[in-house]
Amino acid sequence: MDIRELRYFSAVFEERSLTKAAARCFVSQPSISLAIANLEADLGTELFIRHRKGVVPLEAAERLQPIARRIVDEADAARNLFRHGAPRQVLKLGLMRTLDGSRVTALLKPLTARQDLKLHIVGVAEPADARIVARRLVGDDEHFLSLWSERYVAALPLAHPLTLKPRLRAADLAEVAMIDRCHCEHSSVIERSGKPREIAAIAETEDWALALVAAGVGVAIVPEGVVHNRSDVAVREIEMTLKRQVGLAYPASRAPSEALKILIATLRAAAPRSRAAAARKENRGAVKPARRGKGSSR
Repeated sequence: MDIRELRYFSAVFEERSLTKAAARCFVSQPSISLAIANLEADLGTELFIRHRKGVVPLEAAERLQPIARRIVDEADAARNLFRHGAPRQVLKLGLMRTLDGSRVTALLKPLTARQDLKLHIVGVAEPADARIVARRLVGDDEHFLSLWSERYVAALPLAHPLTLKPRLRAADLAEVAMIDRCHCEHSSVIERSGKPREIAAIAETEDWALALVAAGVGVAIVPEGVVHNRSDVAVREIEMTLKRQVGLAYPASRAPSEALKILIATLRAAAPRSRAAAARKENRGAVKPARRGKGSSR
């Protein structure tokens, strides 16, 4: 076994999904599967039970996780202990508030691990060298490097009548008390029904919106990543294509700084080729000046 296999194992254990672990580690799913298979062969025991929606850790995985986490953390600490010398390039990076925690962790870890880069995180509307935003927020004067695409889903109170349906239509959400997140995703769903929206509350963040959903105030339309592993709300798919592309936006009017070059290279190296190819196909070109104005926050 090696550190990489233990790192991938720990991600699978925490995410309960090979697909989500691959996204978190910025590798392909086959790489995760191979690492787990090699680890199981080395240890002589099965670690996970695979099923259609993810994996379930077995007792061996429960015993291995604290050891693997400690080994990975200590290896990273040892590597950082002896890294010094080269001046660090400062990068100011704006982050969209609606990114879920696991993706933020996966996104920033490869950057904070670098000794040639010093990261400053600011709000998405503040001056920055680059921004991680939804594509619809990209200005005409910015390039866009697609990183991932995710669906929107409906988050409902656990006792809500709509939980009886496996999937929801736009008409199901008409005249239902909604949590408005200061964004326009759910308005595009409700407007399909031709009926008025009922706004029960306005929330500026996903965490606050989901807290209101859990309290029974109303239903929220949120990116699927933010409801990962939430047990206090019910999640239902919506029978319409409602997605957002998230990526790196950076100025097209000037040459990238050395710090920005490091960021772009790190993100490109981390993204699996298969996912990057899919993003390029969906985007009709990942790195191009966007044609949308900045508009309101999404």
